[in-house]
Amino acid sequence: MTPSRKKMDPEIQARRRAEIVRERKQREDGYRERALRIYPHICASCGREFEGRRLKELTVHHKDHDHDNNPPDGSNWELLCVYCHDNEHEKLKMKGYGGGTSANAEAAPSIANPFDALDSIFASDEEADSEQEETK
Repeated sequence: MTPSRKKMDPEIQARRRAEIVRERKQREDGYRERALRIYPHICASCGREFEGRRLKELTVHHKDHDHDNNPPDGSNWELLCVYCHDNEHEKLKMKGYGGGTSANAEAAPSIANPFDALDSIFASDEEADSEQEETK
């Protein structure tokens, strides 16, 4: 037994169609749709290609991290897969926390120098060599 479908009121049907058309237009005018029209469907980081149903895995990354900066030419965007996009934002969050040093930072003075006593060791070897030569 199949459920019977009620006919939709033509006025409600017209409003829903208009709403669908309006939402589609907004989506097409959105920066993701524009980016997908401008750029090839390839992740700019890992190089994977996306098409069909997998296209939803391709995201728009704002290079300057400002989501309001959407120039018409797409110069602030790059297409990244969801994994590379997450990685890119994680790098931004971790900036300065990785233990690396910046070019301007001075290195902290070392507590110990493993080569401190090296001269004395080589000096004693040279003295021992010279003593051996004298005894010959």
